[in-house]
Amino acid sequence: MSPAARIDVRAVACPLTWVRTRIALDRLGAGEALEVLLEAGEPLESVPRSAELEGHRVAERAPHPGGGWRVLLVKGAVAPGPGASWEA
Repeated sequence: MSPAARIDVRAVACPLTWVRTRIALDRLGAGEALEVLLEAGEPLESVPRSAELEGHRVAERAPHPGGGWRVLLVKGAVAPGPGASWEA
């Protein structure tokens, strides 16, 4: 799967790694992929976990040749607003 966008948050401290990732995901359409470059440790644990909690899918997690890790997130469907329903 080819990513629609890419962000590098290897030099960013948590929790800003997730904040920047979430902003990037918000700019994508459902089903589009975001490539996120992260450092090992807390960022690599928290960003994928937070993405899954918000309904996105972690499609890939692998070491990045330039250092750190590459995580490919696929944006989930947009949740309905308050008071709305998934049913049509």
